[in-house]
Amino acid sequence: ATPNAPRGFVDSRKGPEPGNIANKIQRRRVYLEQKAAKNKDKRSRREARQKEAEDSAEPVPKKIPKTIENTREFDETVVDPDDDEVMHDQLTDELSNHLQGRPTKIMITTSVKAKGPDTYKFGELLATVIPESKFFSRRGFELKTIVKQASDKGFSDLIVINEDNKKPNALIICHLPDGPTAHYKLSSIKYPKEIANHGRATMHYPEVIVNNFHTRLGHQIGRMLTALFPQVPEFEGRAVATFHNQRDYIFFRRHRYIFRNKEKCGLQELGPRFTLKLKSLQKGTFDTKFGEYEFLSSNQATKGSRKKFFL
Repeated sequence: ATPNAPRGFVDSRKGPEPGNIANKIQRRRVYLEQKAAKNKDKRSRREARQKEAEDSAEPVPKKIPKTIENTREFDETVVDPDDDEVMHDQLTDELSNHLQGRPTKIMITTSVKAKGPDTYKFGELLATVIPESKFFSRRGFELKTIVKQASDKGFSDLIVINEDNKKPNALIICHLPDGPTAHYKLSSIKYPKEIANHGRATMHYPEVIVNNFHTRLGHQIGRMLTALFPQVPEFEGRAVATFHNQRDYIFFRRHRYIFRNKEKCGLQELGPRFTLKLKSLQKGTFDTKFGEYEFLSSNQATKGSRKKFFL
């Protein structure tokens, strides 16, 4: 219907709007007629394209549907992983020692007032997913005290699980001893028993895949997540831990693979599944008052645009 037209107005170019017809039966009839006409027009255009492709000597390029990913707004921070400057930064940043083979040792704990059984269940499960990690009860210690004690005892990372309504809802990952510290929203947790045909995990060190991290911030987040795992995978375990970024949501999956022949490979999911959404990235260790933030998510950052991504 024409904008600002009175109710019941009929546009002669398109026919009556079904939403403006009071009679239910007639409204349904008009809707089906318009839908059939639309499908007929779509079918005729598709047949015309096929005929054109058959008559043409050169192949007609296939149309690529527009998605949020392939219409993403240009981001000047997108970098080539083989860029000399990026490679130099990776060799000198806080994560370089662990990514070059230094042993990992991870401490996992909860927020200070965590009481939910699901929070402790997730923490204990996470300790089985990440090799060389241990889950500790919080016992009321301040986070800054835990950071110092964990650093003194040789832990390479600290993971804190926050909760809301007795359900885990956020993760803080602090790389020790000098940071950085990332804060993530945690959602869509699915335990192994909830996954159909899941496999039983072994204690072998998994291979780690980080996928679709393109910006400088994305590279840093990908390296932080990779540094949680030992950099010497035990291939006999055939286990793979994957962090896949899509539209700034980071999906975690864990699988076991088996080569059926030279060309085909089978996968069995081991679990768990969960999703992370970066809320902030802070230089140094955890400090809410005086910490310097490299990234701070806010509603204003992407307001008005669904095609702007940070990772």
